[in-house]
Amino acid sequence: MAVQFSAEPAGAVVVERVPGVTGGELVLRRAGADYEIISNGVFLMDTRDGSSEREMVRASLSALTGRTGLRVLIGGLGVGFSAAEALAHEAVARVRVIELEPRVIAWHSGPLGPAAGHPADDPRCEITCADLVEWLAEADETFDAVCLDIDNGPDWTVVEGNGLLYEPAALDRLAGITAPGGIVAFWSAMPAPGFAALLGQRFGGVATVSVPARRGGPDVVYLARPSGA
Repeated sequence: MAVQFSAEPAGAVVVERVPGVTGGELVLRRAGADYEIISNGVFLMDTRDGSSEREMVRASLSALTGRTGLRVLIGGLGVGFSAAEALAHEAVARVRVIELEPRVIAWHSGPLGPAAGHPADDPRCEITCADLVEWLAEADETFDAVCLDIDNGPDWTVVEGNGLLYEPAALDRLAGITAPGGIVAFWSAMPAPGFAALLGQRFGGVATVSVPARRGGPDVVYLARPSGA
């Protein structure tokens, strides 16, 4: 995922333009061999790379070395790189993905499917169409790794309401669904020192992973292990 305002690049073709669940416009467009998702005029993600999304999952699972039968929660389906990375790990038994936009899910049965190797078709993968903040309020299962790639991170939310995910109440819910010894990871398009400090207060410690981006500053992954987990 990357952050930039979306200008229509030369040769780009709009594949579908639909109203977003929370208002505004959601666009899937093709640029050469790649696809891009635009929300409310802001570039969210594309199929060109995905290295930081994959690193978020790799770093999380690396923190669980020696464990098997892992249950992974992915917040945000996007173009599927995070889910695909989890499913590729031999220790992962189940992946649950929470995605707000039904058209994003539908696009994985069409043009987005090949980009990440059709993770939605893996029998270990369950995709739920829901608002993650609302879903967390009712969740009654636990996960060994919780990997959240929602919007552009805590300091740049395109969709109103996503900011709630980075507030203390949601962090408490995330801690509650993390199994003992588990890990929670947050993707961000830029450093978010205030959020990192909040994680440190709520979870007791934070590791930061910087991943070079194609343009601009690095993407950032924050890893935290809930106290007592």
